[in-house]
Amino acid sequence: MDVQPRVALVTGATGGIGQAICERLAAAGHAVAVSDLDLHLARSAAKSVDGLGIGLDVTDPVMVGAAVEQAREWRGDPTILVNCAGFDDLRPFHETDEDLQRRILEVNLGGLLRVTRQFLPAMLAARWGRIVNISSEAGRLGGPLEVIYSASKAGIIGATKALAREYATAGITVNCVSPGPTDTPLLLRVTESGDDAEAAMRRITKAIPMRRIGTADDVAAAVEYFCGDSASYVTGQTLSVSGGLSMV
Repeated sequence: MDVQPRVALVTGATGGIGQAICERLAAAGHAVAVSDLDLHLARSAAKSVDGLGIGLDVTDPVMVGAAVEQAREWRGDPTILVNCAGFDDLRPFHETDEDLQRRILEVNLGGLLRVTRQFLPAMLAARWGRIVNISSEAGRLGGPLEVIYSASKAGIIGATKALAREYATAGITVNCVSPGPTDTPLLLRVTESGDDAEAAMRRITKAIPMRRIGTADDVAAAVEYFCGDSASYVTGQTLSVSGGLSMV
């Protein structure tokens, strides 16, 4: 085993990528707290990994604090945190409004900061921690109909670097995984928003040097690496999991 078993919490854990991450971490021997906005879905997903299902709205500080306590009472202080919760609504920027902007930023960036803040004390006490943030190639390259989403994901990359520098001497690593086009419900929504979904998928695939769409497990494998001892000297990094779409 790459690392001794730890308690891990994953936010946004019932989506395609989040569920794959939970499965990878559980297979590595970690006790996984599966958290999601929908408590019923969280509990259902947790059963498949012998984990703990937690209802968590990352925009609510009270619920975040409660999630920390539930995980602690279950198996002890979580020292692995994967910030996967995210939200988007594809629209031309001029058709967005303040409410949508607030929601995207609060979930994607504010939620990440809010959750991380409350989980850090246990990591500091243990002198060991792994924080992995899920960004997006939209945050590095920009994405049509995703101006606010792209800004929030770029902010995640900046926050990752700043956190990594601040806690580098405390035994805590902070890294970021940046998926490209991935076979998830969000990609389906993107392709279905046009007149010809099949043509849209072909265009996306053609733009990827590997000529295939990524899978949730491709992303989860990168997360698993960052959580293990093999990555103990790696921090502040953004790993593109995009089939070569981005090489910067």
